[in-house]
Amino acid sequence: MWCDNCLLVLPLRGGAIAWGVVLAAYSLAGGLFLLIDGQYFFFFYPEWQIYGGIGVGVCALAVIGIIALSNRSYIWIRVCKFLWPFIIVICAIRAILMIVQLQRGKDKIIWECNNGGQVWSETGTTTATTTDSSTTFPAGFCAAGFSSINAAFIVSLLVDLVFQMYMYFMIWRFQKRLEHYTNMKGPFHGGYYNA
Repeated sequence: MWCDNCLLVLPLRGGAIAWGVVLAAYSLAGGLFLLIDGQYFFFFYPEWQIYGGIGVGVCALAVIGIIALSNRSYIWIRVCKFLWPFIIVICAIRAILMIVQLQRGKDKIIWECNNGGQVWSETGTTTATTTDSSTTFPAGFCAAGFSSINAAFIVSLLVDLVFQMYMYFMIWRFQKRLEHYTNMKGPFHGGYYNA
């Protein structure tokens, strides 16, 4: 027998909503971080914007899932169930690319920390096209060191994938529960269209 909500001590629907809120919050925060400060870590324009956009997209799908769970909407639950596998694959590819690009940009990140936090460019000076001259590399990242930044990115990307897989599992379980609900009329033989 499948457990409905294995990791949370909540019923399936309430637990899935809570999980979706956590997923949406950290995805939005991570996406905005990459959109604002990603240029200090990833050096091929618009690489950081693509990574940040994917994070915001995950947030949007989590919000759609929250609303669908709140309304017990069978159609929107099916939409979320259909989209989550694609999002998980896209996020897995994004995680691999981010880890590889972070490793490739190690010397550039260290250069940024050693040069007052200015954005690295091919000429070795900051460029006006990629950043505002008043912004600099966040000082906390330089104090932490590259190995800590690298470990934090790897752990957070792996945790993100696990959280998304669990959200997909709960969406799938809720869809199955709706399908087996005895009072629900299915989409066949005019079930949804009985007025």
